[in-house]
Amino acid sequence: MTLVDHLYELRYRLGIALLAIAVGGAFGFWWFAHSWLGVPQLGEIMTRPYCQLPHDLRFSPNGKCQLLQTKPFEAFTLQLKVGVSIGAVLLSPVWLYQIWAFITPGLYRRERRLAGTFVVLASVLFVAGAVLAYFVVPAGLTFMASFGGGSFFMALSGGDYINFVLLMLVIFGVSFELPLVVVMLNRAGLVSYARLKGWWRGIVFALFVFAAVATPGGDPFSMLALALTLSALFGGALLVCRRQDRSKELDPVGVDEPSQLDTSPSTLDTTPAEVSRSDLGDDAT
Repeated sequence: MTLVDHLYELRYRLGIALLAIAVGGAFGFWWFAHSWLGVPQLGEIMTRPYCQLPHDLRFSPNGKCQLLQTKPFEAFTLQLKVGVSIGAVLLSPVWLYQIWAFITPGLYRRERRLAGTFVVLASVLFVAGAVLAYFVVPAGLTFMASFGGGSFFMALSGGDYINFVLLMLVIFGVSFELPLVVVMLNRAGLVSYARLKGWWRGIVFALFVFAAVATPGGDPFSMLALALTLSALFGGALLVCRRQDRSKELDPVGVDEPSQLDTSPSTLDTTPAEVSRSDLGDDAT
């Protein structure tokens, strides 16, 4: 394909990806205020961690668990933001496939298989991190709301709460990609299992520091949940790296790598002066 053909292909793939995100956002916007097939409303799912706070710690003006709207059209903006975010996650196989279809022609067969595995595992790890964050949020909110000796209650605005929850989901989801990055770096030969094993104490300490800084709530529950889970995932990544290094030792030449050939010139047993005229044939001059 020429450069212009590649640009047309990129435009086509991006168009389909954006269309998928738009369709998913429209569905998420509708789902925010409607239930379907027994699934509760998306708004109810998002506010459930806040509603799990004790009644004496949260504001319930109408006898129901609700968030404050402090700006005009804030509810519409938040509904649109949450709908687009959830829709992009639900239809992620569509736009991830478009990215995959664009880069696939330039890869070897083995690289295509590894890249496909990478995309699937990355999606699973991100969802797992987001699910963990969703269940950690209530504990973090309860811990932060418990200060003040009963002199305060928590009346969160919709914007502050939704942004906090979405940020927690993104931070946990992206952080869960760490073991996959470590495995891919080891696969590429940039870091070995022996080196990672020697660095494991420093890496675990860095994970705890990262968890303390990255968690927006600052509560110990979120920090410990993220740090301990990342440490466990890093341990699993070490086991995979050890297996990969052992396989490289058994088969040092990959499928897509050239064999080592001896290109040095060989020596002749006889010199040109020793070659007789009869050996050259009747046509020799």
